[in-house]
Amino acid sequence: MATKRAAPAAEAKFQKEALLKSERFRDQRDLISAVLDDDRCYSIREAEEKIQSYMKGKVK
Repeated sequence: MATKRAAPAAEAKFQKEALLKSERFRDQRDLISAVLDDDRCYSIREAEEKIQSYMKGKVK
């Protein structure tokens, strides 16, 4: 008998302002402010990826 897989749930998206106010990113508020765009919504995963990408960037 084949098992059915549930479709992946859509990730919740948050505005930059909501991420800035969140407890999860309290230590990274300065990075959130600098890295994320004001007019876009991000999932938690997307925000974390943007932060990690920025942190791994080379210093000029």
